[in-house]
This record gives sequence, C-alpha cells and structure tokens, in this order.
Amino acid sequence: MNTEEDWAAAMAEQAIEEAKTATLDEVFDEPGSIGADKDNLDAILDIPVTISMEVGRSFISIRNLLQLNQGSVVELDRVAGEPLDVMVNGTLIAHGEVVVVNDKFGIRLTDVISQTERIKKLK
Repeated sequence: MNTEEDWAAAMAEQAIEEAKTATLDEVFDEPGSIGADKDNLDAILDIPVTISMEVGRSFISIRNLLQLNQGSVVELDRVAGEPLDVMVNGTLIAHGEVVVVNDKFGIRLTDVISQTERIKKLK
C-alpha cells in the first residue's frame, strides 16, 4: 500500500470509531444539551442563515437555456396567485404572498410549516 492509501484507511477507521449516532430526542433530553438548558440556545441565535422565496421552477435543456435573451419568457411550474415557498438554507419553512412596502418587495407568511414537520424532513 502507498502512503495515501494508508492515510485514507487510518482516517476512515478513526471516523468510524469517533462517530456516535443519536436521535434528536436523545440530543434534546441529554443533560447540558440545548433542549435541557435553554440558555445555551443563545449560542446559535446569531448564526446567519440564507432566506429565499421561490416563485417557481422550470426544467429546460442547456440548448434552450443558451437561446434565452432579453424578453424571453420562461414558464414556471406554478399557477399565478399560488403562494410562494419560503426557504431557509434550502429547506421549506413556510408559504407566503408577495407584498410591497415602501417601494420594496416583501412577503407575508400565510402558512408556516410546524417545527415537528421540519424536524421530520431532516431525518
């Protein structure tokens, strides 16, 4: 075996030994965990996340993509008036409708996905 293969095998073995799986319930019930001590939640409250609103999607070939130019219209998979998806780091958390406030776009949340449903999607 060469040095790179030895190194990769050692790292894989170490990762297996160090890995410990836990369910979300175990993490939140464990003494000293975030769920057991709400003050620890402050440690993550300032972590930035990306929030985005999705109007719709369309799948097109690269050939059609290269033919797009100013004035082109791309058909989306949504019907006009249907709620937009509100995504946080790519995960659906709510649905909403577009509003205009002081000449800026915003979104009014019409349906928020429950924490239980969001956690189920993580599993």
